[in-house]
Amino acid sequence: MLKFISCFLIVLLTACNSNSDLLPDTDILLDSSHGGGGAAWGLENCDACHTINAIHKNENNIRDIVKENGHDTCTGCHGSNGTDAERQCLICHNKNNLSKSPLQSGKHKHDFDASTDISLQDSQCIDCHYASDMDGIFEINRDLTRYSDINGVNTPYANGADFCLRCHNRDHQQTDFPIINKAFNDPLVAIEDSYSLIDKHGEVNSAGTGTYAGLRADYIYGSRVECTDCHTMHGTDNIKLIIDQSNKGSSRLASSIRGLPHSVQISNNNYSQLCVLCHKMETLQNQGNIDTGNGLSGVHITGSSCIECHSHGEAIQAGL
Repeated sequence: MLKFISCFLIVLLTACNSNSDLLPDTDILLDSSHGGGGAAWGLENCDACHTINAIHKNENNIRDIVKENGHDTCTGCHGSNGTDAERQCLICHNKNNLSKSPLQSGKHKHDFDASTDISLQDSQCIDCHYASDMDGIFEINRDLTRYSDINGVNTPYANGADFCLRCHNRDHQQTDFPIINKAFNDPLVAIEDSYSLIDKHGEVNSAGTGTYAGLRADYIYGSRVECTDCHTMHGTDNIKLIIDQSNKGSSRLASSIRGLPHSVQISNNNYSQLCVLCHKMETLQNQGNIDTGNGLSGVHITGSSCIECHSHGEAIQAGL
């Protein structure tokens, strides 16, 4: 019997170790085949096969984090291995370890409850990132959870905004994440129509040469603006999840501007510090040469409400 147990352990250890080497980069969630034919599936103790000093030798970005935090890090990337173990994401994605992946400062977060401001939990991470490959390169159809489209089919995402619109719509929301008690034209549910049919800021339907034409380098009229260029999911001090600094959004902005970063403070419906990140008038008019307060100028009005004229679904001025 002892000999049999010893042989079984050798086979199991070999299977576990060989399997970890063969896991493709794009599919790191463990399944019932884990361990070569499933020999390791359902086991709770990862260290039975994988010693901390032996794993992730070629993954310089996470090796030290894994060694520091131990086997509790395994579930975040590799899933629960058929057990009841909770997946832990924030054990690595925190201000001490992966502080910029993503930036998480600010009291407002996409916590699925607009009435409260709570810290993001591991369970909320995997709502949006169930099977990320954790390779440091954001790919919408690899790193975002697949949700059904208007036809109830889990089709690939055309862009990042397509992911957001799978929930933010009027008539085909996700069962687990209903958006209720909203007015017909509330952006939280109306944005699908606005994004698809009107110039603010989705599928452009005009020449994009409105009264105050002019964009900073790397943004061009006719290009699609992602939701996350203005809204950040992981932390901001601004209402409506508006980014509070340029490096939390404005993805196409030149690094010389985006990476400083420039602050974005929203107050009394004054969004000029947000708009000026990307908009810079070609011909200065009105207050076009006045610093909005974050070191940038180029929009025609500062210090007062922008949304009286500019809002989600603004159809009057082309390109706005």
